[in-house]
Amino acid sequence: MAESVTVARPYAEAIFKLARERNALTAWSAQLRLLELVLQDDRVREFVRDPKQTPAAVEQLLLVICGERLDASGRNLVQVLVQNNRLEVIESIRALYEARKAEQEGVVEATIRSAVALDQDQQARLVHQLEVKYQRKVNAKVEVDAELLGGCRITVGDRVIDYTVRAYLDAMAMSLAR
Repeated sequence: MAESVTVARPYAEAIFKLARERNALTAWSAQLRLLELVLQDDRVREFVRDPKQTPAAVEQLLLVICGERLDASGRNLVQVLVQNNRLEVIESIRALYEARKAEQEGVVEATIRSAVALDQDQQARLVHQLEVKYQRKVNAKVEVDAELLGGCRITVGDRVIDYTVRAYLDAMAMSLAR
C-alpha cells in the first residue's frame, strides 16, 4: 500500500494543481471517480491485465467506456497512466486527490463507528462537536460495528478518539495494575 501511495502522489499532486488552476476541483473528482469505477469492473480489469493487450488497446477501451465524461485533460491522464503502466494506482490517486481537495475546501473526513445505530440527532451532535474541535467542516461516515461493546470510536485523519466501553475497561485495568 505504501508503494502505491508513493507512486500515486506525484500524479495526484499534478492533477490537484491543474484542477485548482482551472477552478475544476469538482469536475476532476468526478473524472477520477469514473476512472476508478471503470477500472474496478472485473471485465475491464481482466482486459487491462491481459499481457496480450497492447497499451493502445487498453487506452482505447478506457476512452470508449468513459466517452465524453472525460475532458481533454482526463483523456490525457488515461494516456499517461496507460503508457507508464500505472492504472493500478488510480484508487490511491483519487484518495490523495480527494484529501488535498478537502484540505483546500477546509473539510475533514471522519469515520464514526458505533456499537449501535445512531439517530440523526446523535449524528448531528457528534458532527457539530467535531467541527468545533477541528474548526473545519466535517464530512462524517457513520458505521455500526457490533464488535464494539458500547460507545463509539471516531477516526479523523490519523487521529482516533476512542469512547468505547473496551477503551474505558482497558484504561481501568491499566490503572488498577499500577
